[in-house]
Amino acid sequence: GFKLLIIIQETYMQQIFITSDTHFSHGNIIKYCNRPYKTYEEMDEALIENWNKVVRQQDKVYHLGDVYFPKYSSRERSENIFKRLNGTKRLILGNHDNGKDQLLQKYFKEIYMWRFLKDVGLLLTHVPVHPDSLSNKLTYNVHGHIHNNAGYYGPRYKNACVEVNNYTPQPIEFFIQEK
Repeated sequence: GFKLLIIIQETYMQQIFITSDTHFSHGNIIKYCNRPYKTYEEMDEALIENWNKVVRQQDKVYHLGDVYFPKYSSRERSENIFKRLNGTKRLILGNHDNGKDQLLQKYFKEIYMWRFLKDVGLLLTHVPVHPDSLSNKLTYNVHGHIHNNAGYYGPRYKNACVEVNNYTPQPIEFFIQEK
């Protein structure tokens, strides 16, 4: 009885995932960040597959920016990518995102400049914030932007970029734990 209840709860409970800097349809990112793909089409398919392996339809995903590059992709192609990604998506705008982009508005339930998840002490941003911005109320700044660059900002910073997270969204607990 009790074990079954836990399984049922886990099956229906919403999980929260975080990812950043997917750069869908951006071929040059493969070279810049030494991504293990030959073409952006191969990269896009791998990112979608990895995303959907862990994210279910009932889950919530915070994408910390630089979702895709519309100038390298048709609207149809981009829409085909977004509609295939599981979960309810929320976007923290990255330096390559346009908050007025109609596709982003259509496929992301909410769009923010930053988001503070008070109950778990996380500040979600695209670019790492200045250390003076880290108050005692928050434990970590989860961010993107730096890709796989080794810049170390301190123990209170967590990199959500796909390059350092196996090209897969990670559960929120991954960013809360001490490393």
